[in-house]
Amino acid sequence: MSIIKPFKALRPQAQFAKQVASKPYDVLNSTEARIEARGNHSSFLHITKSEIDLAENIDIHSQEVYERAKENLTAFIKRDILFRENKECYYVYRLIMDGRSQTGLVCVSSIDDYENDIIKKHEFTRPEKEQDRINHIKTTGAQTGNVFLAYRNVAALDAIIEKCVSTKTAIYNFLAEDGIEHAVWILNDTDTISTISKIFEEDVPCTYIADGHHRAASAAKVRKTLGGNATTNANYFLTTLFPASQLQIMDYNRVIKNLNGLTVADFLAALGQDFMVEENGTEAVKPQALHEFGFYADKTWYKLIAKPGTYSEDPIGVLDVTILQNNILGKLLNILDQRTDKNIDFVGGIRGLGELEKRVNSGEMAAAFSLYPVSIEQLFSIADTGNVMPPKSTWFEPKLRDGLLTHLIYE
Repeated sequence: MSIIKPFKALRPQAQFAKQVASKPYDVLNSTEARIEARGNHSSFLHITKSEIDLAENIDIHSQEVYERAKENLTAFIKRDILFRENKECYYVYRLIMDGRSQTGLVCVSSIDDYENDIIKKHEFTRPEKEQDRINHIKTTGAQTGNVFLAYRNVAALDAIIEKCVSTKTAIYNFLAEDGIEHAVWILNDTDTISTISKIFEEDVPCTYIADGHHRAASAAKVRKTLGGNATTNANYFLTTLFPASQLQIMDYNRVIKNLNGLTVADFLAALGQDFMVEENGTEAVKPQALHEFGFYADKTWYKLIAKPGTYSEDPIGVLDVTILQNNILGKLLNILDQRTDKNIDFVGGIRGLGELEKRVNSGEMAAAFSLYPVSIEQLFSIADTGNVMPPKSTWFEPKLRDGLLTHLIYE
């Protein structure tokens, strides 16, 4: 049984929606956010990445940054850029990227469900990233980051959402600068709200965090820190739920600063113990099947195929990120914890394989690995069995925009 609720969203006036909507706070660094928001005083980045309005050398985790976020949020409301809905509503959010559409339900989900594993996880979180969002939520009183949840399709819910999209007029509909189309509809009639809530109670035994583990964990810890002073709103957190059939996971690739003292030739020879290695020249290797990898160094691509016996068939062991960790990162490069090791960085598939080449060719990195993406069913299987994926295993696109729908935890 999954508990969701409608909520009174803080949202932009229609004429400001495109200006307000911003990329998620955690996909941009401070420099990128300054550039993104340049000349746009209505960008929600002034709230989610408020250090852009302060000195460039400021500690982005200082209380001054969170206070500026609160000031900016208050200013947006006073300027009538944002307003609070006067009734609890559900919202339908559709994204279209490269002709592919996915449509989800925006609501608030129960923190009790999160803590009782009705909302299933597949990643560990990092304390410093949690603390950042805890401070942001407590200071602003707002959950500005949307947690992306997945669920197994329910025909009755599919029908309601399809009817909404085909018969109602969107409150927002715009094409963002990156070519992704965003549209939002409102569901505010009592019967529809009741029906949707009942469907989740009766027909959706659990949901799965696809993207947003830190946002969810932070919301739960804010509720805990408030203790007996927790408001009703603080018992829920902002989520958008998508049916599994519409989701696509992209590759999440790795770049390596050094080869642990090995030359590229020595490293390739060592790879040959566990992989079939084939030189591919300057043509980038985008893996086309499980257990196939690309390796790039010295301006040359190689195709790697894991040999039998290098992996197990259990939900974690069969993952390519596990094969990479066990047979290359840990074994050859002594990278034992990808979350903390400074010799590795991660590149989401949306940036393309050209980004891997760029970072290696610049001399910043010594080598790169391209991976075949995890499937949604693999994610579900891992979460259902209580396992945890290696860090940075999944990259979902398109991403929800911050600022279109915000949940306030204080009335």
